[in-house]
Amino acid sequence: MLGMVLNKRKLLADRELLGRWGEKHCRGFLKRKGLKTLTRNFSCKTGEIDLIMVDTDRTIVFIEVKTRADETFNSVESSITAPKKARLVRTARYFLATHKIDDRPFRFDVVAIVLGQKGSPQIRHYQNAFVP
Repeated sequence: MLGMVLNKRKLLADRELLGRWGEKHCRGFLKRKGLKTLTRNFSCKTGEIDLIMVDTDRTIVFIEVKTRADETFNSVESSITAPKKARLVRTARYFLATHKIDDRPFRFDVVAIVLGQKGSPQIRHYQNAFVP
């Protein structure tokens, strides 16, 4: 129990570490739902996508992971703004074009992870969170 408390303190003190932790837990959560990882942290001049996975129906899934210590001041979902969505769409289109993927459906999911001060982390998965 003491180890979890120390790890939680460490995560709460380091935003980058918290983000990496959230992406790892998100990946495991989605794998348990049957998705398979194509790539992590895809980056190009137009932006970055946290996870790109394939769903059981062969849909390419572009996933934005938002991890927060808590939601005291605003919800995690409120950080997915219109400019952020536009960057995700441009980056996804670049990924599809460079990998010559034009025959597969795709969607944009958002996964919100809130560590919280007590208890287990809360994970909320928004499938098809927005449509370009």
